[in-house]
Amino acid sequence: MKNNKADTYIRMIIGLLACASLSANATSVIEPNLAPLDRHENIGTLVTEFVTKSHYRHAAVDDALSSQVLDRYIEALDNNRMYFLASDIEAFEQFRYKLDDMVGHDPLDPVFDMFEVYRTRVRERLNFALTQLESAPDFSVDESYRFDREEMPWATSSKELDEMWRKRVKNDALSLALAEKEWEEIQEILHKRYARFLKRMDQIKNDDVFETFMNAFAHTLDPHSSYLSPRNSEEYRIQMSLSYFGIGASLQIDDDYVMVINIIPGGPAAMDGKLKPNDRITAVAQGDEEMVDVVGWRLDDVVQLIRGPADTIVRLQIMPAGALPGAEQKVLSLTRNQVKLEEQAAKSEIITVPRDGRDWSIGVIEVPSFYRDYRALSTGDKNYTSTTKDVKRLIGELEEQGIDGLIIDLRDNGGGHLTEATALSGLFIDNGPVVQLRNSNGRIQRLDDPDPVPRVAYNGPLAVLVNRYSASASEIFAAAIQDYARGVIIGQQTFGKGTVQNLYSLDQYVRRPDDEGLGQLTLTIGKYYRVTGESTQHRGVDPDIQLP
Repeated sequence: MKNNKADTYIRMIIGLLACASLSANATSVIEPNLAPLDRHENIGTLVTEFVTKSHYRHAAVDDALSSQVLDRYIEALDNNRMYFLASDIEAFEQFRYKLDDMVGHDPLDPVFDMFEVYRTRVRERLNFALTQLESAPDFSVDESYRFDREEMPWATSSKELDEMWRKRVKNDALSLALAEKEWEEIQEILHKRYARFLKRMDQIKNDDVFETFMNAFAHTLDPHSSYLSPRNSEEYRIQMSLSYFGIGASLQIDDDYVMVINIIPGGPAAMDGKLKPNDRITAVAQGDEEMVDVVGWRLDDVVQLIRGPADTIVRLQIMPAGALPGAEQKVLSLTRNQVKLEEQAAKSEIITVPRDGRDWSIGVIEVPSFYRDYRALSTGDKNYTSTTKDVKRLIGELEEQGIDGLIIDLRDNGGGHLTEATALSGLFIDNGPVVQLRNSNGRIQRLDDPDPVPRVAYNGPLAVLVNRYSASASEIFAAAIQDYARGVIIGQQTFGKGTVQNLYSLDQYVRRPDDEGLGQLTLTIGKYYRVTGESTQHRGVDPDIQLP
């Protein structure tokens, strides 16, 4: 239940700190206080239901869990103990056994109030850091700075934090001085660094706070359960489908400007040919509507304006590369279309290895992730993006050129869709189970190649490259190849993730979805085992041939 006394105390802290921050830097833009949205309560209720019914450990959402969530939330905000005071942490203790109720049905205001305390403390610290740049530090003084403060006590006063931050600024300056930077350049670099962080604090949105809190909740259950906001859910979908609808340009923030980093081949911008790398986007308009100035905006907000349905028009106001502020700008009109992220898909090459008096042609297929466009698949699109489809096509192309062996490179592949792992295994294994799943009730399910008419795509010599970042679906594939003695596993011991997650698109579980969407929950629902019955959890897959 909500504690009004504690809530009032937290709000009083926010008010006092905001006043202090304003007086310290009157030019800072202080955004209105953050607050929970109506949909956040609906999301919390849905997540609680899924956790209690479907999580592998049948986790109870109770006071014991609440206590752990509070610790994780504080850690997510200030894991190095550089912002909060001990008095702040003491005030937060009022909510230690109430966060479970807030996730389920009670108002989430205290969660946002705690974040406001954090945000104001950050402003306070960074404003102090900026004042330290007014004069060069004295490097002749013999003193030390502690980088790792995770286990240190919380600071008890602003004076103690001031001393910590004085040393931090001095250390930041020393690092640049050791890189042969002069003081004037050091001042400029650090001023921009601290000012950028301040600006990010002012641009925090309600969904950002809620996502941070819900991930503290989810990660309390296990390391692999998580919550994604509606916007980040869309980014996840793009990574899995390797496509989106927009103009086909990679962007990043450069000072306050949105700068074009590169143009994606085959996209609308590439076909038009007028948008160039290092151009800066200063305004965006939808069709014939009025231009919206985007200088100083968050990158994801600008991206949302530029993306849109196929065959719609977006206009960009551009400051050409190298032009100074105030120079004449140009307006480009682009018709949005599907942009395929082919550079993130599986790719192949042939390497030639001279040995025993002849040249051996070895095909190499790099698989960066296990991706699948379920949205396209669900609509009956036969050209849906899929790791297995791409690898099968690449194998055919390599065999046409004549290869003596094949390497599947799974290094740094953190996983992806389980179905793709089993389907990819089916390209090399004639028949039989690929992996076994055990759900929360102890029931064992055997997963085979999902292809209704399994066909091995390659019968020749096979090796699989792995390293310690190969995880999840990568481990399922590598283990199957090893267990069936189908190929040789080469590299390092893999990551060791042996759990299975289900993805819940929360919009599907309400009658009237919010216009902004509800996001998605990734929840651990079981463990997987090799066909031998062994688990890879915390063990990984041991390679047949170890490489450093």
